[in-house]
Amino acid sequence: MDNRPTQDASATSLTNGDLGELLSVAAREESDHRRRALTRASRAARFWPEEAGALVGSGRPLTELRAVGPWVAERIEGWLEAPPAVPEPDETRRGFLTYAEVRRTLDADPAWESTPHADLQMHTTWSDGGLPLEDMVEASRSLGRTFVAVTDHSQALAIANGMTADELAEQGRVIDAVNRGFEEVGDAFRVLRSMEVDLFPDGTIDMDDGSLAGLDLVLGAFHSELRSKDDQTERYLAALRQPRLHVLAHPKARMYGRRVGLVADWRRVFAEAARLGKALELDATVPRQDLNAELATLAREEGVEWFTIGTDAHSAPELEFLPFGMAIAALAGIPRERILNYQPIEVVRSWAHREPS
Repeated sequence: MDNRPTQDASATSLTNGDLGELLSVAAREESDHRRRALTRASRAARFWPEEAGALVGSGRPLTELRAVGPWVAERIEGWLEAPPAVPEPDETRRGFLTYAEVRRTLDADPAWESTPHADLQMHTTWSDGGLPLEDMVEASRSLGRTFVAVTDHSQALAIANGMTADELAEQGRVIDAVNRGFEEVGDAFRVLRSMEVDLFPDGTIDMDDGSLAGLDLVLGAFHSELRSKDDQTERYLAALRQPRLHVLAHPKARMYGRRVGLVADWRRVFAEAARLGKALELDATVPRQDLNAELATLAREEGVEWFTIGTDAHSAPELEFLPFGMAIAALAGIPRERILNYQPIEVVRSWAHREPS
């Protein structure tokens, strides 16, 4: 149990994250429709585009915010006027950015969004995504991405309809055809032949070497035994030493409100990634945000040269979450020059196809 003192909220304004916690606690003290209203507002608070306190300060009604009706607005206004102590969030809910924090961070340096950039993780109906490959590609292109990596799951992850070697090869032919279509009309947009390959608990990699050799980019991620409380450092080191692995995806494997993720000696893990020239992902999925800003800072300090940002999107709306990854990079002090999304596609391909470590 965390016994540190609760925040003295009277000394500072309440953030949307604080309000989300207060709304969650208040919901447990109500019943029926009031409980549902407070719970909806608590969940929505993470996505409000500006701080509720700033909204009130500008004379605008809190009912402009999603899931805030007059009764909930009255509760929030009371807290803003006389801030209570904010309870410490559950361990599974700590260290996540709200959208208001993302916007404040990126608005301070608009180049994060205005500089051409890619999205280096997404899923389609080839595995567990909700849209066909062509639709996800077009949705990404419409958002101004310069190129994308389609990273459907590998065969071992049956729950996510992981692809077999034959299906991966067939998807590659589809991607080649899509890219030819862009080339024929003079459109510079391209799709990387990629995959999110399952990493087994012993650090070994799913899929045969021949199948992975033909890909432009290989992401690897742990999807099993994610609630272990034991030190998993050796598991990470073994995974990073897989020659075909280019990017360690959502490294901690945490999930908002569900699990804290794996435990490791992160300095050793990041130092090994730096030694081997591997990239680390900043997964921008709102419930993941993995690496978070704290661990991303540590990775930078340990000399990791390359990072990627991926929405890990399974639907078109989720493609718009890329700014969460950008904000994590900005807060961690990672320059855009060290993020593969901001490099030309030729640089990404050549980096991935250098002599494996």
